[in-house]
Amino acid sequence: MLAGRTFAPARQCLRQASRQSPVFRPAFTQAQSRTYAIASDDKVAKFKGTKHNDGKYAVTLIEGDGIGPEISQSVKDIFSAANVPIKWESVDVTPQLKDGKTVIPDEAIASVERNYVALKGPLATPVGKGHVSLNLTLRRTFNLFANVRPCKSIAGYKTPYDNVDTVLIRENTEGEYSGIEHVVVDGVVQSIKLITRDASERVLRFAYQYAMESGRNKVRAVHKATIMKMSDGLFLNTARDLSKEYPSVEFDAELLDNTCLKMVTDPVPYNDKVLVMPNLYGDILSDMCAGLIGGLGLTPSGNIGDECSIFEAVHGSAPDIAGKGLANPTALLLSSIMMLEHMGLREHAAKIQNAIFSVLAEGKTITGDLGGKAKTHEYADAVISRL
Repeated sequence: MLAGRTFAPARQCLRQASRQSPVFRPAFTQAQSRTYAIASDDKVAKFKGTKHNDGKYAVTLIEGDGIGPEISQSVKDIFSAANVPIKWESVDVTPQLKDGKTVIPDEAIASVERNYVALKGPLATPVGKGHVSLNLTLRRTFNLFANVRPCKSIAGYKTPYDNVDTVLIRENTEGEYSGIEHVVVDGVVQSIKLITRDASERVLRFAYQYAMESGRNKVRAVHKATIMKMSDGLFLNTARDLSKEYPSVEFDAELLDNTCLKMVTDPVPYNDKVLVMPNLYGDILSDMCAGLIGGLGLTPSGNIGDECSIFEAVHGSAPDIAGKGLANPTALLLSSIMMLEHMGLREHAAKIQNAIFSVLAEGKTITGDLGGKAKTHEYADAVISRL
């Protein structure tokens, strides 16, 4: 009892919520209409783009806000110097309101759907007001079901942890981020964690295939099924069932809290594994792992969909240093390398990556956040000189 008010028991809250069926129906209907299961002999989310008559692939470029245009220019300059066979198609994703919902412009959607792949700089999101996160809008618009976040120690940039080399794959479409929440009674809010077998199977199948292709051959599901026995239990059981279809991949599971404790104690035992997990856990754990290697400024990211994929820098737009030439383009560069690998342009990816790591290891032409004094364009020029 608080201020003379008696709160309804949990069961009564659930009964009241169940009467509001229109709140739930759209999300569940969407989940049931998805077809996520894919035959085991097919590759999940294979790149479907083809070269144009000029021998180049078209790639959508979302430069982003703040420092976005500066670091995007570094990528364009380095790709040009490396003779990467792509041409950029820049689009604007400034949000628009359509039928009361935040959407991105039709021209931007058409570009990504036409090219099947995009590179995205940082986008600013208002805190506590304004439009919905554009990052979340992009994931929903193109049904980007898996977020892939490699975290690898950078030679020349010292952190308390050495030899980190782990990969996290996060389910990107549901869980706590489904956005299904409502007020039950004044002062009581209920948020629904949505887990479906189809969505779980799709991201898990992708994780198994990613493990095989990357030579890790070990998949670990990170969960909290001891507490959320039905939702996380469904995710975990689906992972176990799928493991039978991939006998060359070793499967095990670990509780989320144990994973966090062990990784900050010694992350090296996770180097041979692909960690896969539901949405919220992946959001938190992937940023924690980025901290092991020096932060989001050194961490690439890819959002994978059945049709389209978007690779991005996950750090902020840093408006305080925008236009000053101080931005570090490493995260977007490494994300662009992930994009090239996804497109099958592995030789170009390897050449650029080696040049980047050479510049970082030398430590003479690096930006201020890494301990150097170089401007953004000087860093890019140093990479170009090593191609």
